Amino acid sequence: MLAKPLSRYITRNPEILSGEPIVLGTRTSVRAIVGLWRLGVMPEEILNHLPHLTLAQVFDALSFYLDNQAEVNEYIERNQVPNELVHSSVQAALNES
Repeated sequence: MLAKPLSRYITRNPEILSGEPIVLGTRTSVRAIVGLWRLGVMPEEILNHLPHLTLAQVFDALSFYLDNQAEVNEYIERNQVPNELVHSSVQAALNES
């Protein structure tokens, strides 16, 4: 099955991440970009974490998220690491922020 375009830079391909929205031409999910943004990483700084993306792709992913929050939030919830599996040092660092 072919990829289904959802916006200029966001697509869905059933063969990549089970059809989760991704950035066109990559395997980077909208969920990954939103995760960084929710941690307070500015869109321009997301490029430091995902240097293969352009700023336009990042903004399009965030725009897609804002228009489809329920769907993307479901992917985020489904892929969240259970607290009991998070190393104590990571948990401590998260509690500091």
